[in-house]
Amino acid sequence: MDWYYILLTLIGGLVFFMLLGLPVVFAFFTVNLIGAFFFMGGLEGIIQLVKNAVYSVQSFTLLPIPLFIFMGEIMFHTGIASRAIDAVDKLIAKVPGRLSLVAIVGGTIFSSLSGSTIANTAILGSTLLPEMYKRGYSPSISIGPIVATGGIAMLIPPSALAVLLGSIAQIPIGDLLVASIIPALILASMFFAYVIIRCQINPEIAPSYDISAMTLSERLLPFVKYVLPLMGIFIVVVGSIIGGVATPTESAALGAVATLLAALAYRKLSWANFVVSTTQTLRFTVMTLFIICGSITFSQILAFSEATTGLTSLVVDSDMRPLAILIGMLLILMFLGCFMDQVSMMMITIPIFMPLVEHLGFNVIWFGVLMLLVLEISLATPPFGLLLFVVKGAAPDNTTMQEIIFSVLPFILLAMLLVVLLIVVPEITLILPNLISR
Repeated sequence: MDWYYILLTLIGGLVFFMLLGLPVVFAFFTVNLIGAFFFMGGLEGIIQLVKNAVYSVQSFTLLPIPLFIFMGEIMFHTGIASRAIDAVDKLIAKVPGRLSLVAIVGGTIFSSLSGSTIANTAILGSTLLPEMYKRGYSPSISIGPIVATGGIAMLIPPSALAVLLGSIAQIPIGDLLVASIIPALILASMFFAYVIIRCQINPEIAPSYDISAMTLSERLLPFVKYVLPLMGIFIVVVGSIIGGVATPTESAALGAVATLLAALAYRKLSWANFVVSTTQTLRFTVMTLFIICGSITFSQILAFSEATTGLTSLVVDSDMRPLAILIGMLLILMFLGCFMDQVSMMMITIPIFMPLVEHLGFNVIWFGVLMLLVLEISLATPPFGLLLFVVKGAAPDNTTMQEIIFSVLPFILLAMLLVVLLIVVPEITLILPNLISR
């Protein structure tokens, strides 16, 4: 059978099972079993598929995933993150769009500690959104920063999704984790500047209000007490990787221990929230391992059937410019993001995209950061962007989905502008990985 028929059969079967309502992971396993039987030699192919699946989840490099998830769960369930956001609230003075700026700064800080986009958006929405509405903030300047900043957790380490992407795409995980830091900070700065400029132009969307008088020490003390120690955890995780002191797995273990010690020091760690955090970590970890099994075995079937080779040759022989191919891949991701979750998008596209990326000579770390950024954008793209529904649950009952979408659109455009910047100046993503290599 020609390679394009095989590719259409596998992709078509995957879409068919997903349309039947089968969970994405099990849809992949079903297609993998069928593909292994017909294209890898019958029962021997299925046996080899099982062996490959077991081998794929035995890698030491996958350990950061449960450790990073555990860090975020501890931060969320112990309430440490809420205290950090309150400290940022007291630190920021009376400026245009003050609460929106608190959401951006606090969300970026929490992103560097949790790595969970859902937890980041949920805690920002539940903590700040009611206060914004109470102060008369327009939905256009209150909801957007929360959703946009929530997605930054996908970029800043500890990011479990970055580890998952690196594992599936065979990108060096340590390099990918640190390569996303500078783009994430640039994105947060763009959001910050946009809020200030827009509130200066139209002050009515974020009415000013009197802030209770506090001394300088009253402003700084909560920040020193609840934020700086937590930033130490970020330094432990990222600094140990950049300094070559620890591998990503070892740095994740250090971060998990530091998070537990912080919760103990603040006297917020109880047996109840420890059990909840551990249970949630196990659930997400098992799901992630199933995802890795499904995606890697799907890639192997594509490679064994020569579908990957055929598709790569077709694209390369089409005389399309590498930039056009790159833009096409990113547009496909953005389109899929309107209808799929990020994990499903990765499972479907990585087995097809990565051979093209390597053949065209693109830097895999740079492409990984671009892919993470586009995945972050897709979290907020209508009609099925996950964070749209997360913030809808935290918003007042009279908030419509239309208001949420229109509030988020300017921040999506800013994120797309960053994608263009990284394509034009790819060196931005390689500054910190080059430090590691030195």
